[in-house]
Amino acid sequence: MTDSGTPLLKVSGLVQEYVTRGAGGQKAGVVHAVSDVSFELREGETLGIVGETGSGKSTLARAIIQVERAKAGSVQFQGRELTTMSPRELVSVHRDMQMVYQDPFGSLNPRWRIEDVVAEPLRGHTDMTKAERVARVAELLDLVGLDAARYRDRRPMELSGGQAQRVAIARAIALNPKLIICDEAISSLDVLIQAQVLNLFEKLRDELGVAYLFIAHDLATVKQVSDRVAVMHLGQLAEFSPADALYAHPRHPYTRALLDSVPVLDVVTGAVRRPRPLQGEPPSPLHPPSGCRFRTRCPIAQDVCASVEPALRDTGDGQLASCHFPLGVEAPRPAAVGAAA
Repeated sequence: MTDSGTPLLKVSGLVQEYVTRGAGGQKAGVVHAVSDVSFELREGETLGIVGETGSGKSTLARAIIQVERAKAGSVQFQGRELTTMSPRELVSVHRDMQMVYQDPFGSLNPRWRIEDVVAEPLRGHTDMTKAERVARVAELLDLVGLDAARYRDRRPMELSGGQAQRVAIARAIALNPKLIICDEAISSLDVLIQAQVLNLFEKLRDELGVAYLFIAHDLATVKQVSDRVAVMHLGQLAEFSPADALYAHPRHPYTRALLDSVPVLDVVTGAVRRPRPLQGEPPSPLHPPSGCRFRTRCPIAQDVCASVEPALRDTGDGQLASCHFPLGVEAPRPAAVGAAA
C-alpha cells in the first residue's frame, strides 16, 4: 500500500436521498439513505464498510461508482470528479473502477459462455485480437483458480455459487483496475468458499496492487481483509478507524454493540461468549432522530445527544468517531459540547 499525496478515491459530503410516494403519487417523505459521508482511500488499501441492513452501505457504493447519481457531494477518483461526468466519460473511468456484486448469477449473462463473459470488458476497452482475448481469458481464469479448458465453454448456471463469483472477479480484474468495490461479495457463499474468495482478494491485492472497498455485515470478515474500517449507521459514518484499533478499542457505542452481537469462541477453554443483541428497533431513515441518530438505542445517551448532532472527530490513535462521549476517552461536559456545536 502506497501513501501518496493524492488519494485514489476521495468522497466528500456525499448525500443520497429518495422521495417516497403515497396514494395518487403524492410525496410521502424522504429517505435519508446517505448523509454527508466523507473519506479517502489510498492506492492498494482495503477499506471495510460495515453496518446493519439499511445503514446505507450499498447505496454509498452505487453513488461512488455512479450507478446512481448522488443528490449532493463530490466523488473524485484518480483526481477526476465523477459526479459531473457524462455517461460516455464514465466509461473510461470504469476501466479502472469495477464492482463485484453479492449475487454473481444476477451480474452474469446466463446465455453467454464463461469465455464471453470474462472477455466482455476486453472487447469494449481494448484493441486485442480474438486470439489475444482467448489467451487473456485463460490467464484470468487461471488467476482466480479456474481451469480455462474445463470452464470456458460453460454457462453461468452450470457453475456453483463460488465458481460463479470467481468468474465475476475474473471479469472485474480483466482490465487491471485500480479499485474494486465488493458489495457483500461473499455473503451468499458458504464458509469454505468464503475463505477461498477472501484469499483470492488478498492474492490479487499483492500481485496487482488493487485497492478495495469491501462492504459486508460480517465484522469478522471485514477485520480479516481491511486496513481501515468505516462503520455506517443510518446513512452516516459512526466510526472510521484502523482495523486493529477499532476491534480492540471501539470508540462509538454503536460499534461496541455490533462487536458484542457476534459470538466469540475462546480457543483455550472452548467457551463461547454469547452474543448480546442490540436492544430497540432501528429508527426509520424516513424520520431519523434529532441530534445523534443512534441516541434512541444508546446506553450512554444524554440530553445533548438529542439536541446536537455529533461531528466525526479524532479521538486519538487515528480513530474517528461521531459521538459526544466516545468510549475510552475522557468526555467533555455536555454544556461544553453544546456550546462548541
